Amino acid sequence: MKRRDFSLALAATSTAAAGLLGTSSAQAQAAFKAGKDFVALSTAAPVDAPADRIEVVEFFSYNCPHCAHFEPELEAWLKKLPKDVVFRRLPVPFLADFEPKQRMYYALEAMGKVDELQLKVFNAIHTEHLKVVGDAAIIDWVAKQGVDKAKFTEFFKSFSVTGKATRAKQLVDAYKLDGVPAMGVAGRFVTDGTMAGSMTRALQVTDFLIAEARKSR
Repeated sequence: MKRRDFSLALAATSTAAAGLLGTSSAQAQAAFKAGKDFVALSTAAPVDAPADRIEVVEFFSYNCPHCAHFEPELEAWLKKLPKDVVFRRLPVPFLADFEPKQRMYYALEAMGKVDELQLKVFNAIHTEHLKVVGDAAIIDWVAKQGVDKAKFTEFFKSFSVTGKATRAKQLVDAYKLDGVPAMGVAGRFVTDGTMAGSMTRALQVTDFLIAEARKSR
């Protein structure tokens, strides 16, 4: 979903699956091309992974219906990641009101609750249509999921979580990102459903880019 589309996101959930159409076997076997299926960055983006690991970043927003539809497919893909790949999620800061949900993600991450609650957050917003908006609503919703309210609130309002939200913008800028969901690889490549034709194919492109990054280590 492009930045300009987020103001219409909740009204456009019926189109959320548009970027998730499957690809044929012939498409899957076709060569992936720079400038078409992915972009090779002219200046490398920073990575957190050690030199002997390949970092893959999923850029997402809890407000994005495409990200919500992509999440189950992503989780299945993650189970097959090679051992030399380090994966992390990054909530994007495209609009000012994204910042509380960025802090929600990083607070859940700090508590080790992302795997348990990531899909539940998307479902609450896009399937149950709950108003998980603003600090108080976010804290209350997380507490209803059985998470310690006081501990979550402490992380949610901490300087470390706020700092991570700020640094997220720097990485988004480094990858020259203008929409989500998107996949960044090794600080060198980025692909998404628009370039690849679908997020299913974008994952295939990501596998290809992981192999390319491995060759140049």
